[in-house]
Amino acid sequence: MPLDHELTPARGVPPDPGRLIVFSDLDGTLLDHETYSHAAAAEALAGLRETGVPLILASSKTAAEIAPLRAELGFPHCEAIVENGAGILEPHESGDEASGTHDRLLSTIAGLPPELTAQFRGFSNWTDAEVSARTGLSTEQAARARKRQFSEPGLWSGSNAELDRFRELLDAEGIRAQQGGRFMTLSFDSDKALRMTEIIDRYRNSRHEPFALALGDAGNDIGMLEAAALGVIIPNSGHGGIPRLAGEANGQIIRETLEGPAGWNNAVLQMLQIQNRLRES
Repeated sequence: MPLDHELTPARGVPPDPGRLIVFSDLDGTLLDHETYSHAAAAEALAGLRETGVPLILASSKTAAEIAPLRAELGFPHCEAIVENGAGILEPHESGDEASGTHDRLLSTIAGLPPELTAQFRGFSNWTDAEVSARTGLSTEQAARARKRQFSEPGLWSGSNAELDRFRELLDAEGIRAQQGGRFMTLSFDSDKALRMTEIIDRYRNSRHEPFALALGDAGNDIGMLEAAALGVIIPNSGHGGIPRLAGEANGQIIRETLEGPAGWNNAVLQMLQIQNRLRES
């Protein structure tokens, strides 16, 4: 069985299959960590489209990156969580809308001790070509990745002790540092879990209580996985992964054994199969 725990109604699967909402990280989860392909998830993506289940993309990517991908996947009508939860891309928006707190974020970071800020270099310090080299994105894709509205991803080169001090100073300014699969992302205090809760509220009505299925592979997904009705950890051999979480003790969080979009495909298909059985019963 590819999942460490098979999905069953006893493990919190919604009794009303129409309530399901899928929240998904991108890199290393729905997209392959190396190639950024979602081909291995094609069957489950088609199943979500056919059954009308919303797919809410939740990523450190910018709105300019997520908007075309969201359309390509067939979910332009769904919200998306951008820049690690720092903002929401509304349905059908292009990602080019001017808004955000990025300039204020960079200004605040620049006011911290230079011996610490010198150890953090992010997308704003790099050219399109440098971002392309560090990520494997094309230069065109890298240019979209540098269109930050809310957050600043980058790499830390200092010691752990210096990082702890840097985090303390950021926290005092209301800035959160979240470590993802590749980069540490800085943003004013917000995260994927908070945005997920906000979006779930939009789908709540007098007849339906939404059931959130969340999938992720890295530390910046933990809050979202823990806040979901059911969280699925997708393994990623490209980084340290996610340590054992408290929710795994009662099955509220489970682990796939297949990596990336193949694991994502398996987990979502199992949920859709349960939906079909519930409809037929």
